[in-house]
Amino acid sequence: MKQNFEQSLKMLLHHEGGFVNLKADPGGMTNLGVTKKVYEEWVGHEVSEQEMRDLTPQSVAPIYKTNYWDRIRGDELPSGLDFAAFDWAVNSGTGRPAKVIQKYISAKQDGAIGPKTLALVAENDPANMVQYLYEQRQKFYERLPHFDTFGKGWTRRNQETLKAAMEMTNG
Repeated sequence: MKQNFEQSLKMLLHHEGGFVNLKADPGGMTNLGVTKKVYEEWVGHEVSEQEMRDLTPQSVAPIYKTNYWDRIRGDELPSGLDFAAFDWAVNSGTGRPAKVIQKYISAKQDGAIGPKTLALVAENDPANMVQYLYEQRQKFYERLPHFDTFGKGWTRRNQETLKAAMEMTNG
């Protein structure tokens, strides 16, 4: 829902945390969940470690809105499903939660939420879709080669996202 972006971003940034640059993390240098690569694409030039460290919630909000929320059509998804899809999109790409939603509603799984997908979403219970997204996200994580290293955190994030999304679907 359109009015949920700010709340969803706040919850997402809680999960994303601050500056990290772990060798084991395939995302590399990251701050507030934005990788150096994504930030460089956004600003159109290479950035230093200090520029990455200086990112603020206000400076990354437009990136999240354009690259993730708008691509999963967050303004048009039901409350709760919007946050669940958004959080997973940031963590694993926009196509993955879109395809899972499309699978649930028996739509063509092209990874792009459009008018046909939205029409079918409207015919389904948001809480059931949120639960399905949670289950599929967890299965996805458990298949990743880095699950032994990051699985505990991914699982906690997925559980927290489920809890918040379910609260949003109820009101």
